[in-house]
Amino acid sequence: MKNGTHLLTLDNGYHLFTRTVGEGNINLLCLHGGPGGTHEEFEHFDEHLKNLGVRVSMYDQLGSYFSDQPDFTDPEVRDKYLTFDYYIDEIEEVRQKLGLDNFYLLGHSWGGLIAQEYALKYGQHLKGLIIMSMIDNIAEYTPHVNKLRRETLSPAQVSYMEGIEAVEKFDDPEYQSLVRILDNNFSMRNPEARQHRASGHLATPVYNYFQGNNEFVMVGKLNGWDVRDRLHEIKVPTLLTFGDHDTMPLEAGRRMQQTLPNARFVLTPNSGHSHSRDNPAAFFHNLETYLRDVEEGTFVAY
Repeated sequence: MKNGTHLLTLDNGYHLFTRTVGEGNINLLCLHGGPGGTHEEFEHFDEHLKNLGVRVSMYDQLGSYFSDQPDFTDPEVRDKYLTFDYYIDEIEEVRQKLGLDNFYLLGHSWGGLIAQEYALKYGQHLKGLIIMSMIDNIAEYTPHVNKLRRETLSPAQVSYMEGIEAVEKFDDPEYQSLVRILDNNFSMRNPEARQHRASGHLATPVYNYFQGNNEFVMVGKLNGWDVRDRLHEIKVPTLLTFGDHDTMPLEAGRRMQQTLPNARFVLTPNSGHSHSRDNPAAFFHNLETYLRDVEEGTFVAY
């Protein structure tokens, strides 16, 4: 595995953007959120983990901004590639082509979903698993994010948003202003971090197919996803990390810690769903502690 930016050619002929940075014996592969996000959310990881000797690999999944973007309006292409199985097996092919084994896998949000699925299917290759702001099912997520909305906005504002969602006029300026209020509370709370985040790079065909048109009404293929009855099969040391103002229900994360045989649950203070950006000092302290404990054989669950 060479450091730098490379276009990786998959066996299916498509190309993925990949980047590996850092020096050391600890290999960390990062899976972005979305669905349809980009590797950009991990570009600051190397600077925070370099003292531990971590090589950070990241890539854009098929359909995302810096990788090939198939024509998902073609039903045959959509049905072949916009599947959980495809994205799980894509991780395995990326792992093989990057020459990774006995490595750490980190997945944020949607990335945390497919990271769990990867651990269930290909867990023999993992040294550790980091699930960042993701739970083990969708059924508990949608009611929770709507509860946060009701607690944050007035009844009239919630009713207005629901009316817009019913007619799918998501570009409505007032609707977008209310979404920003919620984002500033639960997605990315740090104003400085918001100024530097990438914008306009979400692959909307991928996001819309899996999620739907917004975070509050789940109508896409993610609806019904649930690995609660299989989670106990993941044996590797696992870090469950959330922001204390996350969009994900924290009680579900705590239950996951009890279900997994070897897991640690941590919170990043004053942070939302993007807690590595909101409070990097606290987030990377928890991540570095976890990595060091696993490397030294002193990892304990709590």
